[in-house]
Amino acid sequence: MINRLQILNSGTLVSRILLGCILTMWSACSKKDAPPPPELIVSLDHLQFPATGGAQKMYIKSNTSWAIQSTEPWASAEPAAGSGEGTLQIDVTVTENKTTVSRTAILTISAGALKEQVKIEQDASAAIVIAGNSFTAPVEGRRIDLPVEASGPYTVNIKADWILEAEGSTAENRAFIVLRNPAVAERKDTIRLVSATETKEVEIIQSGNSFTLPADKTGMSNDAMSLAGKIKIGWNLGNALEATSVSNGQYTAGETLWGNPRTSRALIDAVKAAGFNAVRIPCAWSGYITDPVTFKIKDSWLLRVREVVDYCLANQMYAIINIHWDGGWLEENPTSDKQAEVNKKQKALWEQIAIAFRDYDERLLFAGTNEVHAGYGTPTQENITVQQSYNQTFVDAVRSTGGKNSWRSLVVQAYNTNIQYAMSYLNLPEDATANRLMVEVHFYDPWDFAGDETSDKYLWGKDYAGNPHTSTWGQEAWVDDAFGSMKTKFIDQNIPVILGEYAATFRSALTGTALSDHIAARNYYLNYVTKAAKANEMVPFYWDNGNTGNNGSGLFNRTTGTPAHTDAVNALISGAE
Repeated sequence: MINRLQILNSGTLVSRILLGCILTMWSACSKKDAPPPPELIVSLDHLQFPATGGAQKMYIKSNTSWAIQSTEPWASAEPAAGSGEGTLQIDVTVTENKTTVSRTAILTISAGALKEQVKIEQDASAAIVIAGNSFTAPVEGRRIDLPVEASGPYTVNIKADWILEAEGSTAENRAFIVLRNPAVAERKDTIRLVSATETKEVEIIQSGNSFTLPADKTGMSNDAMSLAGKIKIGWNLGNALEATSVSNGQYTAGETLWGNPRTSRALIDAVKAAGFNAVRIPCAWSGYITDPVTFKIKDSWLLRVREVVDYCLANQMYAIINIHWDGGWLEENPTSDKQAEVNKKQKALWEQIAIAFRDYDERLLFAGTNEVHAGYGTPTQENITVQQSYNQTFVDAVRSTGGKNSWRSLVVQAYNTNIQYAMSYLNLPEDATANRLMVEVHFYDPWDFAGDETSDKYLWGKDYAGNPHTSTWGQEAWVDDAFGSMKTKFIDQNIPVILGEYAATFRSALTGTALSDHIAARNYYLNYVTKAAKANEMVPFYWDNGNTGNNGSGLFNRTTGTPAHTDAVNALISGAE
C-alpha cells in the first residue's frame, strides 16, 4: 500500500495525479457524512399594533429547533417553540394598551447560535384612560377616587347636583363626593371627562333611601317638655334660607335674595358665643322644586339646609327648621278650596325633609308651618279647620318616615301664631307618639312699637307711660297676661310653647334724646318680654332679620359675625338668665 507521506513527497506526475484522485475520494466521503449548517429565517423584523391590541402573523423557517422569548408580558407568540421542520406560521398577540404612553417589546427567536429579533411597537391609548366607568354608592353617600391618565388637558362635566368634585382632586386622581340620597328612589347620573378628541363617561348609581325605617329612639330620649327645658334662649336666622319671590307663578329663590350674605359658620359661632343656645332656621322650599308633579326638592338645597343645621349642632346648639312664608302657597291659603291642593304639597315636602334629616338626634326639631292666615282679623271656623289640617298632615308625614322621626319633637302653630287665637282655637293634631308636640306662637305687641315702621310709637314701658310716643296698649301687664295664658292652657298641661318670633325694630333715624330714649325703651322691652317668657316656661326665639340699621331687628353683622348691638344682646341674654 502506498504511504500517504510518500505520495505527498513524490514529485512525479503520476504521483500528483494519484494524489489528486485520493484527495477527491476523501472529499466526497467527507461531504456525505457531515450535517447541514443550521438555518433560521424570519419573515419580518417589525410589527406595529394599535392601542386596542390584536394578533398578526409572521413566518419562521428553520432546519433546527428554535424558541421565542418576549421582553414584555403583553406581547406573546404562538407557537413559542418549534423542532425545525421547515416553514411555520407564528401568531403574534398583543393585549390592549390602556395607558397613554406607546410601548415596545422585543421578540427574540433563537436557533442554536443563530438569533433573530422582531420589534413590536404599540400605539398609546386615546387621550383619556380611566380606572373604571361605573361606581355605586350607598344611600349615605361616599367618596369616589378615579385615577386618570391623559395625554393632554381635559375638563370634568358634572350635571347632577348630588355629585361634587372633592377638595384635593387632581388631573391624575379625580375625587368626587356623592351626597346622601334623601329620596326613596335609586338615582343615576354621569360624570363626563372631555378632551379635544374624546369623551369618557363614568356612571354613578346610588341606592335610594328606605321610605320608612323601624322606630329608633337612639339620641331621642327627652320628651317635648324635657327638651324645651334645655333651650335657654333662641335666635332666628331670619331673611336668609327662606328668601324667595314669586312673579306670575314663577319662583325665584336664593339665600342672598333679600340682601343678607350667605350664612357662615362664623356667624353661628358668634351667636353661640353671645349666649344663645338654639337657632330657628326659617326655610323656603318651593323655589327649589324640580318636579311640579312630585314636588321633588333639589338635593343641593337639602344639602345647604343640612349644612346650616350642622353649624348649629356642631356648637352643641338646638335647631328648628320649618316651611316659612315660601311664596304664600301654604301660609296664605287656609281655605277649603285650597285645602286638598295644599295638603298634597305639604305632605310631599315634609316626607322629603323628614327623610333627609331623619338621622339627626333630638337637637333638631321640625316646625310644620309658620304664620298661616287668611287675613289678620278673627278667623272663621273654615280657616281654623283647614289650618289645623295642615298641622295634622305635617305630623303624619314626619311620623310615616320612621327612624328617629318616630320620636322627634314636632312644633305645630296656632292660627297666625297669634296668642289670642291659640287660646281660642288651637287643638293639637293626633300623634302616634305621646308627649312629643310643642306649640308655637309669635309676639309683636304692641305692633305700633314693635314692628310698624310708619308709627311714631318708639317708646315702651312704665318709664314712658303717658308719653305721646308710647302706645296705649301692649305694655307690661299685657305681656304678663298673654304669656300667663300660654302657661295655663298648654305648659301646665305638659305641652311646651315656643315663642318662635319676637322683636322690636330699631329706629336709628331718631336723633338726640328721642334716640337715646328709644334705645333704652327697646332694650327694656327685649329684656322684659324675654324674662316674662322664661318666667312662664316659654322658649323664646328672638327675630333677627339681618338689618342692623334703621327699622331693622338685626343683632349681628352677618358678614363678620360680630355683634352690632351689644346692648340689645345683653338685654336678651340677661332676660333669659
